[in-house]
Amino acid sequence: MPAEAAITIDSAPARDVYTPSRLTLEVRTLLEAGFPLLWLEGEIGNFTAAASGHLYFTLKDARAQVRCVMFRSRASLLRERPRTGDQVLLRARVSFYEDRGEFQLLVEHLEPAGDGALRRALEELKARLAAEGLFDLARKRPLPALPQRLVLITSPRGAAVHDVLTTLARRWPAADVLLLPVPVQGEGAVPAIERAIDLASENALGDVLLLVRGGGSLEDLASFNDEAVVRALARCTLPTVVGVGHEVDFSLADLVADQRAPTPTAAAELVLPDRAEWLAGLGQWQRRLLRAMHHQMERRQQRVDYLARRLVHPGERLRRLDDDLVRLERRLTLAMQGGLDRRQARAQALLAWLRAATPAGRIGVGRDHLRNAASRLARAQTALLRTRGEALSAAAARLHTLSPLATLGRGYAIVARPPDLPVVHAAAQLAVGDRVRLRLGTGSADARIEAVDSDSEGRPQ
Repeated sequence: MPAEAAITIDSAPARDVYTPSRLTLEVRTLLEAGFPLLWLEGEIGNFTAAASGHLYFTLKDARAQVRCVMFRSRASLLRERPRTGDQVLLRARVSFYEDRGEFQLLVEHLEPAGDGALRRALEELKARLAAEGLFDLARKRPLPALPQRLVLITSPRGAAVHDVLTTLARRWPAADVLLLPVPVQGEGAVPAIERAIDLASENALGDVLLLVRGGGSLEDLASFNDEAVVRALARCTLPTVVGVGHEVDFSLADLVADQRAPTPTAAAELVLPDRAEWLAGLGQWQRRLLRAMHHQMERRQQRVDYLARRLVHPGERLRRLDDDLVRLERRLTLAMQGGLDRRQARAQALLAWLRAATPAGRIGVGRDHLRNAASRLARAQTALLRTRGEALSAAAARLHTLSPLATLGRGYAIVARPPDLPVVHAAAQLAVGDRVRLRLGTGSADARIEAVDSDSEGRPQ
């Protein structure tokens, strides 16, 4: 049984264990990617305006509530600050506050709920026109890089026309501007705007058409949400730019136009290049960085606001946070300095190694090695020759000692029998009267055997 249990445990799949940080990050990703920009209607509860300018509240109905935050950049555009108990209509993005693990809404626009019916009718018209393809991106036309003549359709009175004309003259004074005056709200506004658009389109009065007006309520912007005006913009042969009100104002005319500007002034800036256009690239990156920093600061400020509401004495907490910041800054400075010192030391070491590894240095080192090796080789050859010479002399001496000539030199002789001269090893091989040849230490001699003594002691037999 224990063996079976061990096998079961080993074969079980590995557990995918989440941390709170990983879980909250995935929940936030799913929520923010799964919901578009939403319109919601409900009652405000627990309203709080933080010192940072951010607004915190809940949006509730009879059965549920959800936390909301409106950052300072959006809250500053409100005409009137809401209060607890107000019935409101808001536009928001679904988000998730990871530090507290809490679902919330990031509010971008807020208005009293009295516009709800008009807003719903507007959404129905928007859906119907979108189904026809009037808002498709494929229909959007690029604006000319340098238009020579602009057609401006707006009210001849008010701040919008003044702002647009001033901006156009400042950015590119050489461009001509043709103003087609129309009422932008009230009775007669819709047909007048429609006729002006058709007039500019049919007679090609310019290179770009601008339709602008100042800000206002949803009722004030009704002409720019009218189906007739939207369809006139859709069939216009000129590239169109629409700039209505403030940045938070949005109309159907914005959606059908080739380009949408948040304000009339922005529309003027969109159609004409700046005389300092060579700085545009740098300015664009700067704006992106500022937006990212602003977003990051808003998120950090939101957390500071949350922590500040939990403190009994905010001043003491801020003092501690300031001390922490000083310590962290000191640690960061020391860490950066230490990192720089280590990198500088490594750079010096690498530089020294690089200098030593140059071809000239390596050739010099190789030349010294070659010179030393040649010297060692010469000494080794001399020692080897001396050792081999001594060994050869010793071997020659030993060979001479063992040589028959040395024996002959001491008075001995080699006896051989002619004619083949075989060497005589014993006296028994000879007979009296035999002729022999004697090989002496120096020279040779012939002799005749007079007597044979085969006794080992030299006695004749």
